[in-house]
Amino acid sequence: MNWFNYVGLIFIFIIMVPNIIFGIVNKNGFNNTYKNKVIEQLEQVGRFGCFGLMIFNIPYTYFNFWFKGALYVYIIVGSVLVIIYCIGWIVCWNKYLLFRAYILSIIPSILFLFCGVMLLYMPLIFFSVIFSIFHITISLKNAYGSENKI
Repeated sequence: MNWFNYVGLIFIFIIMVPNIIFGIVNKNGFNNTYKNKVIEQLEQVGRFGCFGLMIFNIPYTYFNFWFKGALYVYIIVGSVLVIIYCIGWIVCWNKYLLFRAYILSIIPSILFLFCGVMLLYMPLIFFSVIFSIFHITISLKNAYGSENKI
């Protein structure tokens, strides 16, 4: 991979599609019952850090794939995670809030961390850990705080 990661761009684009559709269909968004500005801001830092670093490789901060055939593993495992994420959206569109919170927060966290480890890309690993901790926390707090926990 050079400075531009086209596979990462495809992963980001695909996982954003259901989020954009959800935002268009639900004009009011989702019910955010967990109000912690510091955690919300740290989650956003992690999110946008992951988005940017999934697409752009900063020279001298990543070591590229570290075993033979790693590109194929990267594409296959990343694709499977993206497909699971999209299926999670389809299955849990307006129901199963607790399960939805788990699957829709853990899967992208695993995707970002996996991609960082596969490329030995230290900034992506760093931002994926930040994103994971705070995104999962916010998602679960909102699901537990919601009245329709099914």
